[in-house]
Amino acid sequence: MTIDRVAVLAGIDRVTAAMERDFEMLNAADGALGDGDLGVTMTRGMRAIVRDAEALPDDLGMAFLACARAFTRSSGSSYGTLLAKGVMAVAKATKGRVEIAPGEVPALAGAARDAMQALGKAELGGKTVLDSLDAVVAATTGKSDPGELADAAARAVDEALDAFRDKPATVGRARIFGERSVGMDDPGMLAMAGIVKALVDRESEEGP
Repeated sequence: MTIDRVAVLAGIDRVTAAMERDFEMLNAADGALGDGDLGVTMTRGMRAIVRDAEALPDDLGMAFLACARAFTRSSGSSYGTLLAKGVMAVAKATKGRVEIAPGEVPALAGAARDAMQALGKAELGGKTVLDSLDAVVAATTGKSDPGELADAAARAVDEALDAFRDKPATVGRARIFGERSVGMDDPGMLAMAGIVKALVDRESEEGP
C-alpha cells in the first residue's frame, strides 16, 4: 500500500474533520498558555487546503507545496507558519514523485521536524510540537508495515503528551507561564496528536 494523491486527499479530509471537532478544545488549551486561537488557526488552514484540494496534482511534492501555501495564506500565526514549513520540507523531499512507500514516512516526519526546529530555533525537550514529531519519528523508524506504522505513530503522540504534561514549558510563548504550565498539555502537541491520528486513521479508536 503506497501513499498517492488519492491517499493525500483522504488524509486532508480526515485532518479537516479532526480540527473541526477539536476547535473548542484547541482554543481552550491555547487560551490557558497562549492567544486562545489555535482552533481558529487549524480550522482556517485546513479549510483553505480543502478549497484547493481538487486542483492538487499527482506530483506529491507539488501537492504538498500547494497545501503549505494555502495554509500560510489563511493564517499568520506562528504555529501555522511552523506547520507550513514542515509540509514544505516534505514537499521538497517528494518533488516529482507520485507515490510514497510507507517505510519512507519516518524520514519525511523527521525532515518536517528538522525544518520546523530550524525555523523556530527551538530545542527538543521544551514541551512543543517538536517533541510530538520527534516521538513519532522514534516510534516509527524501521517500520514499513502500514498498520504497524499507524499504530506506532498514534501511540507516540499520546505518549508524548503524557511524558510532557507534568513538565514546565521552556520554549515559545508558553514558557512565560513557567511552573504554571505544569499539569497542562501543550496546545501545539494536542493539535499534532489530532493531525497524526487523523492521518493514520486512528481517530475512531481514541482521540487526542
